[in-house]
Amino acid sequence: MSTVARITTISSRSTESFDSAVREGIERAHSTLRNISGAWVKEQTVECSDGSITSFNVVLEVTFVLDD
Repeated sequence: MSTVARITTISSRSTESFDSAVREGIERAHSTLRNISGAWVKEQTVECSDGSITSFNVVLEVTFVLDD
């Protein structure tokens, strides 16, 4: 028996940190995708205002195993 997986791209934002953005993205993806097996952080960016970081943004490639 072989395993088939799919990869989907999602983006997530947090006002706290990159780690928080990744965590929130995975948690949200988990609410609609089954069998998430991992994720790759493809991109990290920040938004700034008046010299301060206002949000941390990540683009994730999320891998999930397809049901039989």
